[in-house]
Amino acid sequence: MALRRKDILTLEDMSVQEMQAILDNASSFKEILGRDIKKVPTLRGKSILTLFYEASTRTRTSFELAGKYLSADTVNIATTTSAIVKGETLKDTAWTVEAMGIDCIVMRHPIAGAPHFLARICQASIVNAGDGMHEHPTQGLLDMFSIAERKGRLKGLKVAIIGDIFHSRVARSNIWGLGKMGADVWLAGPSTLIPPEVERMGETFGSRGGRLRVTCRVEEAIEAADVVMVLRLQLERQKKGLFPSIREYARLFGVDRRRLALAKDDFILMHPGPMNRGVEIASNAADADYSVIIDQVTNGVAVRMAVLYLLLGGGGGEEAVADKGGEVR
Repeated sequence: MALRRKDILTLEDMSVQEMQAILDNASSFKEILGRDIKKVPTLRGKSILTLFYEASTRTRTSFELAGKYLSADTVNIATTTSAIVKGETLKDTAWTVEAMGIDCIVMRHPIAGAPHFLARICQASIVNAGDGMHEHPTQGLLDMFSIAERKGRLKGLKVAIIGDIFHSRVARSNIWGLGKMGADVWLAGPSTLIPPEVERMGETFGSRGGRLRVTCRVEEAIEAADVVMVLRLQLERQKKGLFPSIREYARLFGVDRRRLALAKDDFILMHPGPMNRGVEIASNAADADYSVIIDQVTNGVAVRMAVLYLLLGGGGGEEAVADKGGEVR
């Protein structure tokens, strides 16, 4: 099958069925990552461009590897060495690369809505790899996949998201995705780093959706949690006055083994990376047995393979991926 959409821009407008299809296919693609030869001919002849206006290690590399493992031709544009530094607009850059036959543009941009703009003017598929403080849909999908892989389900789990919610596109995608899939999402952090719109988000999950709770007490969010997801304190986006100091933030909101003792015995710890060790997360927690942070990186490749496969119409014929897996309950 292929997704019945041209672009992947947000989890806010994605149905439960679409998200489930991506998660099911990711299970099959993860098996490929364990092979000696990590290559299938599924997207042979397709071309994928990564266009990142912000720094990235995990997301950019995993998209490029996902494309290569599917036998697509992948190319990247370094914004510091392209015509962008000469003043070329985003529209002209997109039209230029599309004229070269690009089928899919994976873009990260510091301005919210930039991928939506490209989706309106380009025939190529657009995948949002993070736009400002808006969303990061494939990160949300890989986080859901990582949880379901360990827990066997999403519905009914308590997921605590701790830290800088206000600046986090990862948090917004996880709220939409996990909420629609039936998880109970708890947000915790300084009141100055909780966006006012989160209450509205919880009202739109639908009949199958989970609950959304907000607290300024980290301990309340972590207590009896199945999953604890720690967010990076985004110092590059901070404005003065949102919290007293980094030391004070670490003392009041940092996640360490002492606080994690409140979670369920079989909980898992997550972080989208990169981590500020000793600030939002303690090293003795990040490196513990309950941490699945490295698993998230591996799963990111599998999920992005599934996204590209379904978006670019890789289904059908003997080259299609078999054994899609069952529903994540």
